[in-house]
Amino acid sequence: MLKEILKNLGFGSKESHVYISLLSMGQAKAGQIAKAADINRTTVYDILALLMQKGLVNKYTKSSQTYFSALDPNRLLAYIDREIEETARELTKQRTDIEKLLPEIKSLQHKIEQPKVQFFEGEKGMREAYEDTLTAKDGIVAYANVQTMHEGLPNFFPTYYDRRAKALVYIRAIMPQNNQSFERTRNDQKEMRDSRFLPQNQSFTPEMNIYNNKVLIASWKEKMAVIIESKELADLQRVIFENLWNTLPRTKSLSRS
Repeated sequence: MLKEILKNLGFGSKESHVYISLLSMGQAKAGQIAKAADINRTTVYDILALLMQKGLVNKYTKSSQTYFSALDPNRLLAYIDREIEETARELTKQRTDIEKLLPEIKSLQHKIEQPKVQFFEGEKGMREAYEDTLTAKDGIVAYANVQTMHEGLPNFFPTYYDRRAKALVYIRAIMPQNNQSFERTRNDQKEMRDSRFLPQNQSFTPEMNIYNNKVLIASWKEKMAVIIESKELADLQRVIFENLWNTLPRTKSLSRS
């Protein structure tokens, strides 16, 4: 177990062997350590020098003889702390370098054709797909069934509604009539939404969001979503939506049963 941990910390196999041997010996001369670890003496000196650099081993002289001892194992924690600090400094430097190069990196991006269709699967994938709708610049028009949405992602939408409102992304939604959809409309003003309902005998379970030049289609039963980026298709869906929207009564004039 200890060897595996030391390996994960970047210790070589022989380095780990020497350190563990010295821990069990307490103090010893290089020749004794070499014999216990079954490593030649010259290599042991090199390894001991590395361990001293890491602050894990001490060297001292007694009766004209040079001895080595493993320091308190708590020094391992101090070594890890130093490694964390060093890694943090290195990552910070790399982040600074990336920030400087970002314009150049973005210029390369334009040379590559971006995907026009993105597929998302499972709850995690569907959450990722919905995060993209928060980039809507001129609002969203949608077909949404609140009941199946909340069944599909039960812990996602309440916070999503708040974040969408904070991002000032307005939505107009056409919904089938059910209790959860009715209940949601009570928060329309707070959540920057305008809702209208289909006739009582019409319903659907998936959802469609049209925003920017994109169409998001989500299937709650199959736990999958697709985002299609196409101005032509998005414009067509907006025409269809507007024609249906204008035939439906305003929410406040609809009785709730």
